[in-house]
Amino acid sequence: MKKALLNTLALATMAASSMAHAQSSVTLYGTVDAGLDYISNQKSAAGHGATYGVESGNLSTSRWGLRGAEDLGGGLKAIFDLENGFSVVNGKGSNGGYLFGRQAWVGLSSDQYGTVTLGRQYDALVDMIAPMSATGSGFGGNIAEHPFDNDNLNNDVRMNNAIKFRSATYAGLQAEAAFAFSNEGGGFSQNDAYTFGASWNGGPINLAVAYFQGNQPGSTTSGALSAGANTDNDPMFVAERTRTLGAGGSYTIGAAKVGLVFTRTMIASPTEIAQGGSLNTFDANYLTFNNFELNGRYQLTPQFSLGGAYTYTDGSLSRTSGNASPHWNQFMLQADYALSKRTDVYLEGVYQRVSGANGISVLGNASVYNLAASSSNTQAVVAAGMRLKF
Repeated sequence: MKKALLNTLALATMAASSMAHAQSSVTLYGTVDAGLDYISNQKSAAGHGATYGVESGNLSTSRWGLRGAEDLGGGLKAIFDLENGFSVVNGKGSNGGYLFGRQAWVGLSSDQYGTVTLGRQYDALVDMIAPMSATGSGFGGNIAEHPFDNDNLNNDVRMNNAIKFRSATYAGLQAEAAFAFSNEGGGFSQNDAYTFGASWNGGPINLAVAYFQGNQPGSTTSGALSAGANTDNDPMFVAERTRTLGAGGSYTIGAAKVGLVFTRTMIASPTEIAQGGSLNTFDANYLTFNNFELNGRYQLTPQFSLGGAYTYTDGSLSRTSGNASPHWNQFMLQADYALSKRTDVYLEGVYQRVSGANGISVLGNASVYNLAASSSNTQAVVAAGMRLKF
């Protein structure tokens, strides 16, 4: 009898332990992406010309992360995500060398109401407009980004010191809002930011709108959009103010999906602009970008897909020494083959041409992603690579 009782207690203890363990989870995840690239023209200290080499993150930035959740009961969970970016080419960390420079946040999740999170996070354009685009979280990835990633659809910029609310989904509708503090004593509005957006999923049709505003981005090292020597951790523009409005939609019919995206970015008094992985001095009163993107992807077989995108970017520059109206035409084509659910190989080409820059080199020299800029107004990139997700 005593032995039976002890056995019962042991089994109950083991069951309780298993239940407690099941209520908490930590997941290690990541992506490793590398390929062989041909770049038609790049400027360097030795001159300029075609480049061949190995590049990390043509489509997806290589990364690893930890995400977890603890069930608190009643549909409430404690959640977190810590994500690090790195280069496969040399093993170095990206995002300014920060340990978790891609994401670092903790919060609460409610099945009924949504999530509240605090830390280093993405804005509403990344969360809601980018999935409609070819760049960023879209199939074309990094090298398909819009010029200078001016609308942040390729998520080059994160918000520090941010508190974000994202609602649960009601009849396909979801809303999001976030505020990133300056953390500056006596300077509440110096280098702060806010964003909001909404999306609707109606089966084959998806629609979204979003807005972002950064006040004095890059003016401090501890603010919402911090500044430093490496643009992996900086705003793409150091300025008095940046504002971006975006809208997008996608339609799925059978094996085909088509997306349409429009974004408008307005930059007041820019003093620096990121190109080729570094910040460059830039002087203007006002700079705007209107981006029009049409993209499509067709799944020929469950493993093999073809995709493409065309982006027209209409720019306008106002400055004392002379105005300019630069225009970018960018084409992207991709073939992707899935070797498994987690591993694929790809071939992708991007061609960019700039005109109307009025002799302003940082605007007039074509520049795909954060690769070194061309010495001319055109640049082509062809990447053949492999991507593994875990």
